[in-house]
Amino acid sequence: MNLKQHKLSKDRRFFFLVSGAIIWLGIFLTGFETASFIFYIPGISFFFAVTTGYCPGMIISKILFGGK
Repeated sequence: MNLKQHKLSKDRRFFFLVSGAIIWLGIFLTGFETASFIFYIPGISFFFAVTTGYCPGMIISKILFGGK
């Protein structure tokens, strides 16, 4: 598998940054001990995508369903 083809563009990185920030804001406003651990998965995944340029969810979905 070639990871170069999965590199995110700047507009997708910005989308993940905003989406991740909204998720973390929701977790913060709800309370870290009150929010379900499930909400942490996309929050961490989105910020990982922003910092590295590789989104684990998009890579997994392209492997499962095929893609360009």
